[in-house]
Amino acid sequence: MSSPRLSGWRLAAFSGPAIPIGALGLPIGVYLPHFYAGEMGLGLAAVGTIFMLARFWDVFTDPLMGVMSDRYPTRWGRRRPWLVLSVPLLCLSVYMVFVPTAPVTNFYLLSTMFFLYVGWTMLTICHMAWAAELSDDYNERSRIQGYREAFQLLGVPLVLLIPALIERMGPENVDAARVNSMGWFIIIVLPIAIAINLWLVPERKSQHRDVPTTSFLSQVIPLFRNMPLRRLLAADFLSGFAGAALASMYMYEATLVWGVGSAASFLLLLYFFGGIGFIPVVLKISYALGKHRTVVVAALFNVCFPPVIFLIPNGNVWVAAAVLFFLGVNVGTTTTLYRSMMADVADLDELETGQKRTGLFYSLLTLTQKIGGAVAVGVVFWTLALIGFVPRGENTAEAIQGLSYVFVATPMICNALVAAIIWFYPIGLKEQTELRRRLEERFVEEVEQTERPPNLP
Repeated sequence: MSSPRLSGWRLAAFSGPAIPIGALGLPIGVYLPHFYAGEMGLGLAAVGTIFMLARFWDVFTDPLMGVMSDRYPTRWGRRRPWLVLSVPLLCLSVYMVFVPTAPVTNFYLLSTMFFLYVGWTMLTICHMAWAAELSDDYNERSRIQGYREAFQLLGVPLVLLIPALIERMGPENVDAARVNSMGWFIIIVLPIAIAINLWLVPERKSQHRDVPTTSFLSQVIPLFRNMPLRRLLAADFLSGFAGAALASMYMYEATLVWGVGSAASFLLLLYFFGGIGFIPVVLKISYALGKHRTVVVAALFNVCFPPVIFLIPNGNVWVAAAVLFFLGVNVGTTTTLYRSMMADVADLDELETGQKRTGLFYSLLTLTQKIGGAVAVGVVFWTLALIGFVPRGENTAEAIQGLSYVFVATPMICNALVAAIIWFYPIGLKEQTELRRRLEERFVEEVEQTERPPNLP
């Protein structure tokens, strides 16, 4: 009943689609709001509202996608067909969003972002759920998610190389050139990564026996009773809020506070390379301490370290690079461990309900992160507008100082709450091993009952 350990090259092939996922996520958080609010002339309040509304669209599409991929398996598998369908939808919507023809309207941005998020949801949820189903082992799940997260983080520096080079070339319209180039990178890489994934990695044959679908309430009530699920989703919301808030302010912070705007993309490269490099260290710590305790340690680090940002001298690229590199130590920790922990939470639900709802559970995980990100962009942009900060033109010293305070305080508050929430998380190695033992025993009993010959009269 134990699942085989996947080789490194096969995990690399499986993780390939995470590159365009990561390459898409960074521009949405960092460059697109800045681009549409400034270069496209839509303004901070309008762009903040549109990005928040577009993310709230995922409240409907994420659970729907999770349920559909769980409930309607095909002869090609549960997850693979959806990855194929995501390619044309994402390529077209990425072109519309990243290569717009000015002038654009609020409706244009809102409608194209809706379709972009549908394709992104289709790709992300099915890929994460498939990753969770590759192994039943507590630590192997972390290794799989570590590979996937490393490739997702790799997508960020890869997509940033293009705008970093463009910044050095000094084109007339830097903002438009950066956004356009990132869009073309995603359009080219996505179909190649999906093709390699489908060619080299088959879906693992499920050891789960499907049970008839029950009433809506009987499926929803266990979600509310699942205490580990509630804690994990709350922590993921806070982490998503903090990450998106920092991403939406980064270009302003780097340019106006640190005075290193010309090297902003280069500094982000160091930040994400730091995240990639420390994932193996984080995994070894989680093998020793457990996943949830490692999350607490990472959260406390993110409470203590951000004030160092105040020590960056204006215009000093090297000090800014060092600070961002060490901030990157934690960038892959929460996503890797949250996704591994969610596979364990899904085991608990399967034991209670008899249904394997991995896709639904990962849709909830992506949903909380997206909602946290959507709320963050809206709240941050509204806050900056309230303190008198403007995206284009002159800002007062008080407005710039207020920007810096918001930039530092946000991750400190959010991560302090994450540490408090995850402190008493109840599923560790011992508990997950017991869950798998009980699930496997029940599966064997069901198989024996099915294969037992009927009693003769």
